Amino acid sequence: MLTQINLTNFKCFELLKLPLGDLTLLSGANASGKSSILQALVLLHQTFRDNRWSPRLMLNGSVANLGAVTDVMDQVHGSDSLGIGLIDEAVGCEWSFSGGRRDMSLAVAQVTVGGETYDKPTANALQYLLPVIAGSAVTRQLAMRLQNLTYITAEREGPRDIYTLVDEAVSAVGPTGENAASVLYQGLGERIVAERVLSGVVPTLLPQVEARLGAFFPGCALQVQQVPNVNAVTLGIRISPDTNFLRPIHCGFGITQVLPIIVAALSVPKGSILLIENPEVHLHPSGQALMGQFLAEVAHAGVQVIVETHSDHILNGIRRAVKSEQLPAEEVAIHFLQPRSEDSPQVLSPVLDSSGNIDVWPEGFFDQFDKDLDYFAGWGE
Repeated sequence: MLTQINLTNFKCFELLKLPLGDLTLLSGANASGKSSILQALVLLHQTFRDNRWSPRLMLNGSVANLGAVTDVMDQVHGSDSLGIGLIDEAVGCEWSFSGGRRDMSLAVAQVTVGGETYDKPTANALQYLLPVIAGSAVTRQLAMRLQNLTYITAEREGPRDIYTLVDEAVSAVGPTGENAASVLYQGLGERIVAERVLSGVVPTLLPQVEARLGAFFPGCALQVQQVPNVNAVTLGIRISPDTNFLRPIHCGFGITQVLPIIVAALSVPKGSILLIENPEVHLHPSGQALMGQFLAEVAHAGVQVIVETHSDHILNGIRRAVKSEQLPAEEVAIHFLQPRSEDSPQVLSPVLDSSGNIDVWPEGFFDQFDKDLDYFAGWGE
């Protein structure tokens, strides 16, 4: 499990040292840096996935397109280099990258692995942006977790008549959830869902996904079929036992927004990293709270979950999971990000106890409901 991420001169962060838990919740105002933290991990993932021998950090590729170096550098303090560091339970890795402001990628200037520093490593000496001579079982394990990381963006693919059928080796649902139906289709056989099964339900992917969806959307069932002679599948959705399977467009946006999260959470191996932006999109408040509880359960089963959210219902779902002993409080990290200011810290980290209580509620931390009630009562502005 990743226990900390460090960022230096990356976007809005001059210096960030952020602890991570089995389940990490990133909250805060818009444009406060939540997505930037996820993007740092995504850039490593993208580079490892698209070109594991690359001597450069790839800013644009199959997962993310962040533009030029000037777009990812700290523009307030100015710099010609940035740093990304990761610490897990076995090893720490720190990268320093440099490049011209118009460049579309960054060269590795320095790598520190387990306390050993390598300056300007040559291209043929790098694999997964790590010096080959520094390779070990623990560094390779970290690299594999980053390469196989799953990232689901806030802008997920909506209802479609057909979905592309990808190679069976592609097990990720894709950044917009575009491969979720394909992953379901590939799992129609004997693909067993490990660690996260619901008792009383056949422990293969489709029945387990249907059962989880049924908690959010009672009566929901799925039908995945290949289009004859085409590398595509159709997704049928039934929202009641009394109806036929319908096209996704006739079932609302909520199901197609939740589906990639559930498919990913149930299909990735134990030890994987799952990044999710705004899991609450198109969900009723009760569904948002259920999503928080579901992600807590997934994290406790061994998948590290890092979620960015604006939903107090997601937070409260996690708190309920902790109080009901589905997830120990010490496995949860909560961070509240604020716009950069000389007057206050950029990150505050409220602590959750075993009863689901939070020790401090900073100004702006999921407090809008209380502010509105105070206003209606004549106590606030």
